[in-house]
Amino acid sequence: MIRIFALTKKELISWVFSPFLYGLIAFFLVFVSVWFYYLRHFFAMNSVNLRPFFSSFPYALTAIVPVLTMRSWAEERKSLNEEILFSLPLSEWELVMGKFLSCLTIVIIIFTLSFPVPLSLMPLGFFDPGVIFSEYFGAVLFAAAAIALGLFLSSLCKSQGASFLSSASILLITNLISNFTHNLTLSLARFLNNFSLSYHFESFSRGILDSRDIAYFLLCTVLFLFLNTRVLIFRKWS
Repeated sequence: MIRIFALTKKELISWVFSPFLYGLIAFFLVFVSVWFYYLRHFFAMNSVNLRPFFSSFPYALTAIVPVLTMRSWAEERKSLNEEILFSLPLSEWELVMGKFLSCLTIVIIIFTLSFPVPLSLMPLGFFDPGVIFSEYFGAVLFAAAAIALGLFLSSLCKSQGASFLSSASILLITNLISNFTHNLTLSLARFLNNFSLSYHFESFSRGILDSRDIAYFLLCTVLFLFLNTRVLIFRKWS
């Protein structure tokens, strides 16, 4: 764990001095605010509900996560820094976890910076703290699965552009799948919804901690992190 945290710290420091980080923070805060106040017309809803605010998180993460993960392995491979990483006394799993935790920490910090939005609306009505916790908890699980997917795709690509496009495309498709299953048969709709990250996020946006959705996000995270390590092992010995 000490080696993992050391690598995580190194990755975080490199992000602190990168202008991309501050651009991502600004993009997220502006996107969710415009979505909530302007596109979803919060003040015209005549009800106190933060679900429209959190419904924007999956779409904002679709743009943010590919930027965070595209440089993780694709850039290391292009600049030949990958060989240096493989020569360090770190296992492939430790390398993957260091990259993963650094990206997840950045996303959690970005989520934290969005706290003023729900806090500023507290005087307008009563918001259940449990529901807000559930929504943020679900957003963190969603981000973890998306980051693991993005890291896996980055390890398969040779350039940052290819990594970004593949991650953004797959995340966008998984977010939109549930929007096109309403007119399908029940069995087919359930099958397709199993591949939709946004579908499994819906229960959290309602303040429900469904064990099936929690297990789904955790399973996706572990699966893609495991596949990432397999790719690194293959490249190391090929």
